[in-house]
Amino acid sequence: MPEDRKTPQLDELEKGPWPSFVTEMKRAAAKSPAAEELLGLLERSYEDKIGHWKHGGIVGVKGYGGGVIGRYTDLPEEFPHLKEFHTVRVNHPSGWFYTTDALRTLCDVWEKHGSGLTNFHGSTGDIIMLGTTTDQLQPTFDELSEAGFDLGGSGSALRTPSCCVGPARCEYACYDTLDMCNNITHEFQDELHRPAWPYKFKIKMSGCPNDCVAAIARADCAVIGTWRDTIIIDQEEVKAYAESGMNIQREVCDKCPTRALEFNAETKELTVIPEDCSHCMHCINVMPKAIRPGKDRGATILVGGKSTIVKSAFMSWVIVPFMKMEPPYTEFKDLIRRIWEWWDENAKTRERLGELIYRVGMGTFLREVGLPAVPQMIFRPRANPYVFWQEDEIKK
Repeated sequence: MPEDRKTPQLDELEKGPWPSFVTEMKRAAAKSPAAEELLGLLERSYEDKIGHWKHGGIVGVKGYGGGVIGRYTDLPEEFPHLKEFHTVRVNHPSGWFYTTDALRTLCDVWEKHGSGLTNFHGSTGDIIMLGTTTDQLQPTFDELSEAGFDLGGSGSALRTPSCCVGPARCEYACYDTLDMCNNITHEFQDELHRPAWPYKFKIKMSGCPNDCVAAIARADCAVIGTWRDTIIIDQEEVKAYAESGMNIQREVCDKCPTRALEFNAETKELTVIPEDCSHCMHCINVMPKAIRPGKDRGATILVGGKSTIVKSAFMSWVIVPFMKMEPPYTEFKDLIRRIWEWWDENAKTRERLGELIYRVGMGTFLREVGLPAVPQMIFRPRANPYVFWQEDEIKK
């Protein structure tokens, strides 16, 4: 970074015990003029309290309608290397597993054609390559393709599906998130690369109710691993926890949201009321050696999660309490296609699925996509129902 480039506000972000993105940007600035100017532009944005970026048109690569986000600064005379500073989204591997050779390949391509700045991984899930010019987009894509990579989603399309590490590293996974994510990504290539919808659509997959990819809060369709039978309790391990000093009544039973657990202090045995268990994972997280998920495993399907745009932020609604998740995932694919068809026909421009359901009602959504109403759709019985009886459904 040039000695005359002063960034006092950015320098503050390097102080403290945590790693700083500013430090990494300064390292990149030693080799990249664009990265060096980006430091100056960001400092300027902090001073002016506005972001100095503008929309300057749609850019992309041959045959694709998405995967590239056009970025341009509104101060091109002051920062000429940021006149064009496009972002390239690269489809990540399921669970974000890489070999060191793959990472070196990605970095070599980006240092050759772009700023060298990357983001592993943002809220999209994609590999984010930050900053290149229009003339370098096609060469970047060509080299990535030769190395076995593809672009991710952007615009009004299916965004790149993402998942947790699942059975590769987690003993709680109730289905193979890695296989499903890979399968879904290959199945819906057209929806991923050629935007044709009212707005974006995200599918995120978590192997258990801990929801490590925060799908329930962020995805239009969340696939959350669960089990249909009851939790498995090892009473010998329960006794071991109790004898080690754990207050099972206070730390487990009293914190069960549905009070589905009962602990006998005399016998040191733990029992569950299966019909009351909401599969929240609290007891399993606290006593992992003593309690396990059930054996009849699959996933709960939820829809509607998103951040704020047209309406406020939404958490997802349950639409299918339990679905088996086994290759080739035909039942899930059929359902998601029906949802897309209805959403595409009825949504306004830039209206997410959750916003459309909020506008027309859950009952309309369920009838149109052929799903039955279930008790999980009601937050408080008789107080906040999403579903109402239709006149032709009432027995007279």
